[in-house]
Amino acid sequence: MTISVGDKLPAATFKEKTADGPVEITTEQLFAGKKVVLFAVPGAFTPTCSLNHLPGYLENRDAILARGVDDIAVVSVNDLHVMGAWATASGGLGKIHFLSDWNAAFTKALGMDIDLSAGTLGLRSKRYSMLVEDGVVKTLNVEESPGQATVSAAAAMLEQI
Repeated sequence: MTISVGDKLPAATFKEKTADGPVEITTEQLFAGKKVVLFAVPGAFTPTCSLNHLPGYLENRDAILARGVDDIAVVSVNDLHVMGAWATASGGLGKIHFLSDWNAAFTKALGMDIDLSAGTLGLRSKRYSMLVEDGVVKTLNVEESPGQATVSAAAAMLEQI
């Protein structure tokens, strides 16, 4: 079953590499009592993710936060170290959360897992974005193809906030 607007996010624990080192962050810590933009990518450092999807959120970070959003996070089925390296390389470290869903538990619980074995990526997340308020999905934008970043892009999210 795929998560829908109005559903509460499932409990999960992510790993995040911060300036102070690796930390665990739960959905409760990230979403309780807050308005958060969450977007997912099939893989850190992949072309669409690195050249289009992530840069849009970094460029529009201040505009998103100015509309009452408390936090922005990106999640991917990558390990903690890859997500940390991507945060550093992109200039996003400390600006948004780079969440490692290393075992795809969160992605599977949302029903957002996709098999990209034909493209050598294996089990990954569909590309999507959502606005979450106090742990409840308020908007959900899922891309038809993992190579697209249009309905889940920062510009589209700005129109929904």
